[in-house]
Amino acid sequence: FRLIGTNMEGTYNLLYEMLNKKYTISEIEEENRKYFLEHPIDYKVILKPFVKEILVFLKKHKIKTAVCSSSPKKTIEKALKDCEILEYFDFIVSSDEVKKSKPNPDVYLKACEFLKVSNEDSFVIEDSTRGIEAGKNANIKVIAIKDKFFGQDQAKADYIFEDLGEVLEFFKEMNLTNYNKNSL
Repeated sequence: FRLIGTNMEGTYNLLYEMLNKKYTISEIEEENRKYFLEHPIDYKVILKPFVKEILVFLKKHKIKTAVCSSSPKKTIEKALKDCEILEYFDFIVSSDEVKKSKPNPDVYLKACEFLKVSNEDSFVIEDSTRGIEAGKNANIKVIAIKDKFFGQDQAKADYIFEDLGEVLEFFKEMNLTNYNKNSL
């Protein structure tokens, strides 16, 4: 599904093309806004299993964490607050804060720069094709969580796991002292 991992501008442009230019981008944007006002997302329902456990583990081991998303920053912050996990992140960067969105590496490079960490000693946890490509383009090791719904191509990831529970076990088995204490 081509919209996954795309910023809002890219989403509206794709929808414009998919709808055979029948509606203007402004009309598509307005319909999207109205839809989500009437049908707000319940972020707790769609939160992936083991998110809190992995965040607690990373915080306990002083691993720096960031959210690097194609979503608008207000949406990211609302999702993290609703899921009661905002306090686990050291930095949040949205694609509207960088020149180019995923698959360009800008969001990941900005996070590394802000956190003062090496991209070579970092990990990206992703599920979208665009996000995986962005992580690889930033020279960061990419962990993919298997996508069971949208058929995302995850072949370029360095590691592919069924869920975050497996990622947590992977991190527990690692000697984390070898890393700059960071995960994006």
